[in-house]
Amino acid sequence: MSSEWQRLDPRAVPVSVILMLGVAVAAGVPSAIGLSDISVAVALGWVLPGAVVVVVIGTVAEWLRLRFSRYRVGPDRVELHTGMFIKNRRSLQRSRIRTVDVTANPLLRIFGLVSVRIGTGEHADKGTVRLSPVSRATGDQLRRTLLDRPAAAATAEGTLAVLDRGWIRYAPLSFVAPLLGFSAVGGALQVADWFGLSGNLVEWTIDRLSGLGLIGGLAVLVAAALVLGAVGALGLWVEMWWNYRLDREAGGTLRVRRGLLTTRSISVEEDKAQHSTLLPPAPGPLAHQVAADVVREPVSPTEAVHLSPHPVAARGRRLRWALGGVLLAELPLLLLGLLLTDVLLHLAWITALIAVPVAAALAVDAYRSLGHGLHGDYLVARSGSVRRSTVALQRRGIIGWTVRQSLFQRRADLATIRATTAAGSGAYAIRDVATGTGLDAADAATPGLLTPFLDFDESR
Repeated sequence: MSSEWQRLDPRAVPVSVILMLGVAVAAGVPSAIGLSDISVAVALGWVLPGAVVVVVIGTVAEWLRLRFSRYRVGPDRVELHTGMFIKNRRSLQRSRIRTVDVTANPLLRIFGLVSVRIGTGEHADKGTVRLSPVSRATGDQLRRTLLDRPAAAATAEGTLAVLDRGWIRYAPLSFVAPLLGFSAVGGALQVADWFGLSGNLVEWTIDRLSGLGLIGGLAVLVAAALVLGAVGALGLWVEMWWNYRLDREAGGTLRVRRGLLTTRSISVEEDKAQHSTLLPPAPGPLAHQVAADVVREPVSPTEAVHLSPHPVAARGRRLRWALGGVLLAELPLLLLGLLLTDVLLHLAWITALIAVPVAAALAVDAYRSLGHGLHGDYLVARSGSVRRSTVALQRRGIIGWTVRQSLFQRRADLATIRATTAAGSGAYAIRDVATGTGLDAADAATPGLLTPFLDFDESR
């Protein structure tokens, strides 16, 4: 593409007008309802001018942003200049670019626009340039141009995975589901409060559940919140992962396409790919197969490796953290129950009766999940319970190690060993491993890198 300076697409202005109108309506309706008790005319007199100001200011700000923004894709660098009073200059070397993320929300799609995020694989904001918006054709051209690399000979291009609608069954199992459910309950109370009906809603709920007793009523409320959360999680999954497809393109670039309303095309070099980017929650055998295909191995290192267990002291740490978390969650109920009502005291012991065995079981499961090992060119580490993570890190990509020991870890002769890398999240941990075992594993993974420090420690 041209190396001349170019401007962002001016169609961003009408997009901004529509967006600001939505913001004005969302903010103005509750305000108008709150003022309607005084007078409808007074409510409109306050709300309408404010809405006009919001739309005008937002539109002018967007026009000025476009007016003073320009970008250039040169043979060696991608540059973006922005700002009217405070000038901002961003520049990325093309050789360091690892990801190109092309996103289009419903408004941008209507106008044929996309937002392009160009990154170096680093998590710091300084390692990215965002061009928003540009035309859909420009976004696709940027994606292909910036990740143009010599073709890899080891593996041909092709499709690695496509959407299976049966995967939607995993959506309600996400930890997001209960959060969405209880958020929905809070949102309903907030909306009822706008209309002055929150008290009536609470009274109506109590009347309907009064015959079930305290425990039965709480169980029904929790079940209703979980059902709402499951429905919300299903909707969120469909929005995020509909039309999912994972392909390997020319030069070994991996491309993920997904999204129902907001579409997203993520192109990333294989060495920088992250599991959360490449595949939604899916059956274990398929996840291992995709991992093997991505790293160009016949069998995924996460599946083939034998993991060494960690000391029993690591189990004690997880039990203490889990039970301590339950205690912290129960303390407010206990204090408020002593100060306000016995109902909260009953709620405290009922929830503790459920939470303690659940927390203990999760802690034991988290301990059993701990493990690490070496498999060929890969260091593999596993941890977690509700959300268990198994990481296979190429040993040649490790550029450093961090050894962390808290006071309690030192007393138990445990340590958390982190492998530092330029890929993925930047660091991956072997958690609560015996100190000597962890250092030996790190030294075996990267021979010579830790040797001077180990020799120095032994000399002391």
